[in-house]
Amino acid sequence: MKKTFKPNFLWGGAIAANQCEGAWNVDGRGASVADAMTAGTKDIPRRITLELDPDAYYPNHEAIDFYHRYKEDIALFAEMGFKSLRLSISWSRIYPNGDELVPNEKGLQFYEDLFKELRKYNIEPIVTLWHNETPLALAKNYKGWASREVVNFFESYSRTVFERYKGLVKYWITFNEINSLIRPLGNWNHGAIIHEGTEYFIDQVDEPNMRYQALHNQLVASAKAVKIAREVSKDYKVGCMICYITTYPATCNPKDILLAQKEDKIRNLFCSDVQVFGEYPYYIKNYFEENNISFEIFDGDEQILKEGTVDYYTFSYYMSVCIGTDNSREKVDGNIMGGLKNPYLAASEWDWQIDPEGLRWTLINVYDRYHIPILISENGLGAFDKVEKDGSIHDNYRIDYIAKHIKEMKNAVAEGVDLFGYTPWGCIDLVSVSTGEMDKRYGFIYVDKDNDGNGTLERSRKDSFYWYKKVIETNGEEL
Repeated sequence: MKKTFKPNFLWGGAIAANQCEGAWNVDGRGASVADAMTAGTKDIPRRITLELDPDAYYPNHEAIDFYHRYKEDIALFAEMGFKSLRLSISWSRIYPNGDELVPNEKGLQFYEDLFKELRKYNIEPIVTLWHNETPLALAKNYKGWASREVVNFFESYSRTVFERYKGLVKYWITFNEINSLIRPLGNWNHGAIIHEGTEYFIDQVDEPNMRYQALHNQLVASAKAVKIAREVSKDYKVGCMICYITTYPATCNPKDILLAQKEDKIRNLFCSDVQVFGEYPYYIKNYFEENNISFEIFDGDEQILKEGTVDYYTFSYYMSVCIGTDNSREKVDGNIMGGLKNPYLAASEWDWQIDPEGLRWTLINVYDRYHIPILISENGLGAFDKVEKDGSIHDNYRIDYIAKHIKEMKNAVAEGVDLFGYTPWGCIDLVSVSTGEMDKRYGFIYVDKDNDGNGTLERSRKDSFYWYKKVIETNGEEL
């Protein structure tokens, strides 16, 4: 019998609080690190400002106003037939400065109402505890995740939401794209670390030892959160989330093959090896030695990691890159990660190489390694959308992109991969992390707002809205 998606496959979409909620200083919420980044474009980098610049535009402050419009948006998700919605909780909406002893009740109530609204439509919430949402005060007062105290604050926050939303949420994810701290780019958005001299998001001053201390602390915090979740409810399932940039050797030169293998381990596998297996893998210890990286591992940390392994694996997938020893080869800048151009692949307007078969390769590679259920928690195409005179939006390029990726998901399932859900990124247009743009659109739902913050915020259905509805209705059979 031909294998296809499970009858209860979790079709849905994905959003993040800082990119959609807005209401950044409403009902007791404190600022997060995302609120300190100005708008940018593909060619103009976002600035990081610890104090607000009155002459700058901060797109995350209003975003798409999901905070006030979530009922309208959830109704649209339900109209598409969503079985799930991946979303995140804004930590600073629960603990405004991150270090309070008592949570903000209005923040807690907001998410309770939101989860109940999803349940009303039988939409399963998949909730990320931390999605680039460190309270800004923790960056200013504690050096962010480089401080061990922040682990304790996160532990308190995790316990608060696990206890509050028992019975409303089943699936949790600890940290979004936790492996982003492997690169200097991750200092601010992921580590809440800022060094003197850093002005631009894409060009940050870096202290590798401090950055890896922050990553270690997040891995410990993740394990602690898993353990708390199991204490609170036997029904909770907790996953990890990896930014998977699939890595190919640029040529069949053995040097390129070995380099790509090493890059894949460091970039894509290291963090999930810790979160799934509960210990640091052999190869990362050698990498630390080669690069003179050292950080403090506290007494008991190794036991914490062993006790806090995840139940399932999730990842974002947008592209693949090539790695090689010949630096004269043409490069790409997709996802600010870089890499060598693959001559067999097309690229998006933001130079992200489009590789549906790479998703199949990645699914098989991950399942071969971990043998636990998998959820694709982000996938999608950022593109300019044109609104026609009659209000229609013909985004066949997005339909084509997602259809080809779903086809390869189906092929992976046919090979035996345990895939239980798919939540494409930005199911409704929202603010881009890397550039702060609105014009880099991913959604099935259009939001009337431009890069300068102008627009009515009105929602409208793109052609992909109706197409994805049919995909869900047919459990992925009609693409």
